[in-house]
Amino acid sequence: MKVWQAGGHLSEERGGKVADWSWRRTRRRLAMLAGLARPYRGRTAGAIVSLLAFTVAGLAPPYLAKLAVDHGIRTGDLRALAWIVVAFVAAGVATFVLSALQTYLTGWVGERALADLRDRLFTHLQRLSLGYFERNRTGAIVSRITNDVEALDTLVTDGVTSLVQNLLLLLGTAVVLLLLDWRLALATLAILPLMALATVWFRVRSNRAYRRVRERIGLVTATLAEDISGMRVVQSFAREPRNQGSFRGINSLYRDANYETVVLNGLYFPAVDLLASLATAVVLGYGGYLLIHDEVTIGTLLAFTLYLSNFFDPVQQLSQLYNTFLSAIAALDKIIEVLDEEPEILDAPGARPLPRVAGHVRFEGVRFGYGSLPEVLHGIDLDVPAGTSVALVGRTGAGKSTIAKLIARFYDPREGRITIDGHDVRDVQQRSLRRQLGVVPQEGFLFAGTVAENIAFARPDASRAEIEQAAAAVGADGWIRELERGYDTQLGERGFRLSLGQRQLVALARALLADPRILILDEATSSVDIGTERVIERALRTVLAGRTAFVIAHRLSTIQGADLIVVLADGRIVEHGSHAELMAHGGMYTSLYGDWAERVA
Repeated sequence: MKVWQAGGHLSEERGGKVADWSWRRTRRRLAMLAGLARPYRGRTAGAIVSLLAFTVAGLAPPYLAKLAVDHGIRTGDLRALAWIVVAFVAAGVATFVLSALQTYLTGWVGERALADLRDRLFTHLQRLSLGYFERNRTGAIVSRITNDVEALDTLVTDGVTSLVQNLLLLLGTAVVLLLLDWRLALATLAILPLMALATVWFRVRSNRAYRRVRERIGLVTATLAEDISGMRVVQSFAREPRNQGSFRGINSLYRDANYETVVLNGLYFPAVDLLASLATAVVLGYGGYLLIHDEVTIGTLLAFTLYLSNFFDPVQQLSQLYNTFLSAIAALDKIIEVLDEEPEILDAPGARPLPRVAGHVRFEGVRFGYGSLPEVLHGIDLDVPAGTSVALVGRTGAGKSTIAKLIARFYDPREGRITIDGHDVRDVQQRSLRRQLGVVPQEGFLFAGTVAENIAFARPDASRAEIEQAAAAVGADGWIRELERGYDTQLGERGFRLSLGQRQLVALARALLADPRILILDEATSSVDIGTERVIERALRTVLAGRTAFVIAHRLSTIQGADLIVVLADGRIVEHGSHAELMAHGGMYTSLYGDWAERVA
């Protein structure tokens, strides 16, 4: 008995927590939707007022039909009949005008609210730290701002008004039925418990099904984005059949999730039709009995029949809307998950702008690991005077790229600190830090746009002369002018019209134009041929003059030209010095150098 009681209390406690969590989540959803409409209060209020008026107008025709039969046709009062017909037409015109007005106002507010949501999502994504984008697939993130916002469209622009309208119509019809004849109304409404049971079952099953649909459409989008972006690699390795099989499996999961919703709809909606038929049978049977015994009028029976349609039509509309509602709620939850993500790297309270620096970088006892994973850097101590070019070398996984990310403060160390000219990077504003950094990755990422726009990416206000000067400094001016429209040539997505070497030269020109005090080159010459590499290296002598540079490189020529070579192994600095000093030492660098020299030979 004690065990049972303990289990009972535990179950109650868990149930309470689940209910509380569900209520908090519902409140968050409602707050989100209310927040979207808040900037448009006036038109939202107009939509609500017109919706209420439309509902009242929609309840009038059946009652007017009762009056026409009982007080016009049966009594032979043509004058009364004429006025009732006029009122009937007036109600129809009012319904038309009010419906058009509320549809326009709702659509106007809804489309602007969704546009605001897309802007908000995009702005929020810009704030998130690099770690979020490294943990999540690009396609899944894109799906949040496209598929999920689109799923809200029907709900926001039409679903909410349909929900309120049908609920009001349902409640209003029930009240009118009770006022017309409470006995017949109660007999008709006896169907409601069965309707409620069917709806609860449908709601529970559909909620899970539609959540799976949203998850799997995100997976489909992510797979598509990844495969299309990597099409060159896919075709190079003849992976098309395997990728088709993989996509077919993912698509099948999405199909199965949708199929489950189809089965649920196929069971529920016919059940609603069946219950509507039962209710009609009750009205005809019991209502006919009352009519035969002169306990109701023929007009009342007619009104009941018409109101019955008004009663079950909203139920069916609400049931159909529930599909949209579930899909939209699942999408809204996904959107809220993104908006709830907080940047891992934040400016400290009172963070100040980083003044223009000389470029003196110090690592003091820096330890770092990604998230909850084990450490990848173990107590890094490194002093790099301003204007020094540092080559970071080591085998894959040694920690070279991690050091570069920490300098740019894409991540913060677990222990220790990194300073630039004595300023702890955690105490200065991130934007002011990164404005003085230039990062050139292994493959320069170019955006759809002109060559000039890509070079001026970090300085959109740069003049054409400054853009051309930066391109000339890296040896790109000549071939850029030979393009069909020179600097105004459209490159397309990711700069597909240019070779890898040309893209890298544009990326270097972009970094140079930004005039960084510290330059980070992540194997910036590894993707170019020997001729292009020599052009870049000649340009780099000018670019690096007076700047601190961290160069992650495997090319011997790039390493040999560095002022300082830092050798990393398993997240630790094992050697550092000039090329000559390290070769004379005969340690790990000598071994690495021998491997590189054999590869070149």
